[in-house]
Amino acid sequence: MVNALAVGSGPGLRVLVVDDEQPALTELAWLLEQDDRVAEVRTASSGADALRALDLAPADVVFCDIKMPGFDGMELARVLSRFADRPQIVFVTAYEAHAVDAFEVSATDYVVKPVRAARLAEAVRKVVQARVISAAPPSAPLQAQPEDETIPVELGGVTSFVQRSDIIYVQAQGDYARLHTRSASHLIRVSLTTLEERWASAGFARIHRSTLVSLPAVTQVRTDRGRCVVVLSDIELQVSRRHTRELRERLLRLPGQART
Repeated sequence: MVNALAVGSGPGLRVLVVDDEQPALTELAWLLEQDDRVAEVRTASSGADALRALDLAPADVVFCDIKMPGFDGMELARVLSRFADRPQIVFVTAYEAHAVDAFEVSATDYVVKPVRAARLAEAVRKVVQARVISAAPPSAPLQAQPEDETIPVELGGVTSFVQRSDIIYVQAQGDYARLHTRSASHLIRVSLTTLEERWASAGFARIHRSTLVSLPAVTQVRTDRGRCVVVLSDIELQVSRRHTRELRERLLRLPGQART
């Protein structure tokens, strides 16, 4: 069943809330209706209902439970990722264990029940910010860094969290990516291409078919035996010929970066 309630006018967010538990659905919809940044709230009680609702009218963001009978929230997110005009996803769930999966489907945020109004307001803020960034012209030069991102990393049944701003480079390992900070490395199940697209606005650039680098972490670019090399403090990474020119151009748009 799909219900709708207009709560404002103008360019506010069009929200779809999906949860199979009616009390949770009603509470979350009510909390969102109190937010001035939200223009419309619709509700759906299942993943299938959500798809029907989106077929009738688009949404800017879907606030979705994960554990639902039949077509669950994670499956819904994977279907939505194939939409030409993909809505953002915010998972609202009682289970912390799905944080890694949420990252893999590019969820904007992950809110754990019981939902607090302040935490929900923060999720809405992230949605609005992501909307502004995605609306910027793709050819615009890098301006201020978008908000930092927290990446959940699972090892031995324990989920820890790494800040994107701490990552200096990323290496592809099959269907996985290894995130390197200055003190450790972490393996996550996501493709390098996905990270390249997702983190381009945060200053990450491809320097090799198997390597992304954080441009603000680059301290030097030099030529070694005819090959371009980037230096990140005490780490040297080879740049492929096809990526050398683009790398130099992007570094020139970052004030204070070292030059060859």
